Amino acid sequence: MSETATSHSKKRPEFRNIEFPSLITYRWPLASLASGMHRVSGAIMFFLMPFVIWMFDASISSEVSFARFKAAFNIGMLGIPGFLWKLVALGLIWAMLHHFIAGIRHLWMDTHHHHVSKDFGRQTAAVVLGLTLSLTAVLGAKLFGLY
Repeated sequence: MSETATSHSKKRPEFRNIEFPSLITYRWPLASLASGMHRVSGAIMFFLMPFVIWMFDASISSEVSFARFKAAFNIGMLGIPGFLWKLVALGLIWAMLHHFIAGIRHLWMDTHHHHVSKDFGRQTAAVVLGLTLSLTAVLGAKLFGLY
């Protein structure tokens, strides 16, 4: 009797680790996307720290160094065109904005854990992603001279 009961019962789903081929087609929930991008933005800021220090130093040292700094973004430097330097700066702008806004979200969720739900996590992740992308677009337009 147990054989017929198990053959007619519904098979339970198996949950396995996500492997590389399915990683591309996997649909990430918004909350995990925002959390993962928070980690990525932190890594970007860490690895671009020498670039940030150079930008700060070049912008405040003297008028000559500021002119060189400005020229790096306009005509290029080290054989790299200025457009690519601006893209690196735009990536850094996105990383800083996303890390800051998502960090506020994480702090809020850590300190107010009794108010957190799955729906709240999805909604706040959508706000973080929307706010980050819109502010990056506005600052990117300024960086590339659109206004």
